[in-house]
Amino acid sequence: MQLEFKNEPFTNFRLPENKQAYQEALNKVESELGREYDLIIGGEHIKTDKKSKSINPSNKEQVVGIVSQADEALAEKAIQVAAKTFESWKAVPGVERSRYLYKAAAIMRRRKHEFSAWLTKEAGKSWPEADADTAEAIDFMEYYARQMDKLDQRHELTRIEGEDNELYYVPLGVGIVIPPWNFPLAIMVGMTTAALVAGNTVVLKPASTTPVIAAKFMEILKDAGVPDGVVNFLPGSGGAIGDYLVEHPLTRFISFTGSRDVGLRINELAAKPRKGQKWIKRLVAEMGGKDSIIVDNDCDLEAAAQAIVNSAFGFSGQKCSACSRAIVHQDVYDQVVSRVTELTKQLTVGDVVNPEFYTGPVVDEKAYNKILEYIEIGKQEGKLLAGGEKGPETGYFIKPTVFADVDPEARIMQEEIFGPVVAFTKAKDFDHALEIGNNTEYGLTGSVFSRNRAHLEKARAEFHVGNLYFNRKCTGALVGVHPFGGFNMSGTDSKAGGPDYLLLFTQAKAVSELL
Repeated sequence: MQLEFKNEPFTNFRLPENKQAYQEALNKVESELGREYDLIIGGEHIKTDKKSKSINPSNKEQVVGIVSQADEALAEKAIQVAAKTFESWKAVPGVERSRYLYKAAAIMRRRKHEFSAWLTKEAGKSWPEADADTAEAIDFMEYYARQMDKLDQRHELTRIEGEDNELYYVPLGVGIVIPPWNFPLAIMVGMTTAALVAGNTVVLKPASTTPVIAAKFMEILKDAGVPDGVVNFLPGSGGAIGDYLVEHPLTRFISFTGSRDVGLRINELAAKPRKGQKWIKRLVAEMGGKDSIIVDNDCDLEAAAQAIVNSAFGFSGQKCSACSRAIVHQDVYDQVVSRVTELTKQLTVGDVVNPEFYTGPVVDEKAYNKILEYIEIGKQEGKLLAGGEKGPETGYFIKPTVFADVDPEARIMQEEIFGPVVAFTKAKDFDHALEIGNNTEYGLTGSVFSRNRAHLEKARAEFHVGNLYFNRKCTGALVGVHPFGGFNMSGTDSKAGGPDYLLLFTQAKAVSELL
């Protein structure tokens, strides 16, 4: 019998033995850089002529891996294999499927630092950020396995005399899993394992900038004994295979995490039925945010400033939950802006292989150029107080940037930048702060710092975000503790790491028998 779910503890890197263990993991990963990775369809490893290089964003000259790329013919093969495998996989009892996840979680726990080291190299994650990503991946597997154990039990219905009535949750079919690059292990693992433990088969199209970490996860599924064809590894560009996978008549659902624009396109394509399609496709989408921390005039100002800095600049602001807007009461505005600017200027920027650096790179050249363009826009829309310039030229480094006195309707207050940029705006009072907090098309995370209970309760009712935090930062959701997902253009209101998430990958079937 499994123990009650507990979150995987984070590593204390102040302990010399942990620092040494992580350095050894980095050395191991370093020795494996530049290897080639194949597609995996039905257990068959397939090399293609077209390949893509995964680059270390901290060191643009370093190749993390070389990954074969799929075309439409191979996408078709992957879907057909997944559809065939589904016929046997759906018949495996849920409690048996969950055991694969318990096993996979145990394997990853033993290889924890190794996976984190891959995240440092391929995604540019600092030691603590990478460790948290790996811990979350373990959490997702442990949590969803337990949720499947519950879902597989007999569900109570209202009883009537003379009938035996039962409700079952049955899997959907073939799912396309399209994870993001910013949590290339945790979110990819969560999306994939939720689908498979619920009895579905998966075509996994990893993020183009972080495919190696997904290839490494395929090794864990193999070691855990997951049957061939349950998860099919199909790296390839969205332009080459994305639409094909989404539109295919055998595709039953799409699980997507990424940008608003791509999510809306998937939604549009999935809504149109194709010849031979028997179902309405289901979309589970998480599409980003424009998240705010509201600072009231009677709170702990130091705690608020620290939270803004941590939420805005952890992993260079490349989190859909990151604080990119600070909305501060006019009575304390100058104090908070001054303290955040001071703390931001203390942050170190560089290759996060070295644990002394807090802020690493942004993911690639495209993101680098986009963020720098927004910084130039910000210089026209607000007062630059910190950063606003490039970091070391060896990688895609941008210094943490603070803008003050920004209009609530300005572009840098409305558009998702996805980089180390935070904009401050002044609120006349708490009602005005809430009004600004709700003035974007997104609704993912938000935070309120206040000692005023009436204000907190007003925010509880009126701040329209999926994850609302009081007197703490707006990042760092934990599986099972903070079910994660937002409103409006932030997605389809799914709650990853929550008790109802697996229901998105199943359908309920009621069976009644006359006695």
